[in-house]
Amino acid sequence: MKICIITSNVKKGDGQARVNYEIVNQAIARNHQITLVVRHVATEIAQNKLVSCVYFAVEKIPTELMRGFKFTRNSDRWLQKNEHEYDLIISCGAVTSRATDINVVHFVHSAWLNSPFHTLRMNRNLYGVYQWMYTALNAYWEKFAFQKTKMLIAVSETIKNELIGIGIDEAKIQVIANGVDVDEFFPTSPAYQNRQRFGLPEKVDLALFVGEFRTNRKNLDTVLKALVNVPSLHLAVVGSIEKSSYPQLAKQMGLAERVHFLGYRSDIAKIMQAVDFFVFPSRYEPFGMVVSEAMASGLPVITTAVSGVAAIITPECGIVLPDSEDVLALTNALITLTTNFDLRMQMGKAARAIAEQHSWISKAKTYLDLFERFANPKV
Repeated sequence: MKICIITSNVKKGDGQARVNYEIVNQAIARNHQITLVVRHVATEIAQNKLVSCVYFAVEKIPTELMRGFKFTRNSDRWLQKNEHEYDLIISCGAVTSRATDINVVHFVHSAWLNSPFHTLRMNRNLYGVYQWMYTALNAYWEKFAFQKTKMLIAVSETIKNELIGIGIDEAKIQVIANGVDVDEFFPTSPAYQNRQRFGLPEKVDLALFVGEFRTNRKNLDTVLKALVNVPSLHLAVVGSIEKSSYPQLAKQMGLAERVHFLGYRSDIAKIMQAVDFFVFPSRYEPFGMVVSEAMASGLPVITTAVSGVAAIITPECGIVLPDSEDVLALTNALITLTTNFDLRMQMGKAARAIAEQHSWISKAKTYLDLFERFANPKV
């Protein structure tokens, strides 16, 4: 089978790029020929003899909004000339306005635009205006892309419901939840043995938060408010703090000694082995792959019902908060996991067991099985 995949990135990393990476690896394993229309591709993928790459370099264009627009224009022109050569054409979101067979949906901008926590509603400044424009235009382009595809694959039930909410026929939607690398993320014991190498305190209860801080969507501010009420708990924070107000906010709240900003890190798997539990009360999260990575690391997790990953979390392995703004509920969740070591151990084991049911290998096989059935419905 000849497959064309149009997407921005194919590499290990964030959710969309990682899904693409695993799909391509499984397609290679099944001896399919793949053409990637992309901005970036992992070297080991690009060098495979079954893979051809069409690069559209747009990085010198200012703003991600304009880069995305230029990439779509380029992919449209290329696809118009070459689409007849492929058995299956797969896209992600609004990366092309041409008709495709399957669109893998990781984010529904219309839903984010309507969220009460959208960046513009929380940050009424120039950056907030840019984020509103970015979201609004992508929401407009996405609707056309979704209408022009034959099948949509949502990476969570949350995404499926959001697609239905913008008028997509439910019969066109399949759900394949994001996976997790259970070989990279795995538990160790004792939990505090590797803390010194990260500059983290030993022999204290230590939670972990991972996020992007240009906006407040990941909700670190509510975590800090709750942390004030749990004086024995320390918090490790991973994510770039460039242009972020959170370090100063932590200082103003008297938390400077208990909140440890580690900056951007590529060794999150190791850091997860050094903490006691994971907290991620996101205000809007189509999936939340970092939560499943924490589960694979044997950590109890705290997240919110709006996170797509909440669908795989049971009371035996984590705490799902109904309201991302409920400081008292988050405080109680933090206290529960801080004060009960045995419960943490039990929940961590349960979390790992659930994560093992959602390995990337199993998810990639599900994708390729679906692709093959779609391309050969009579087989």
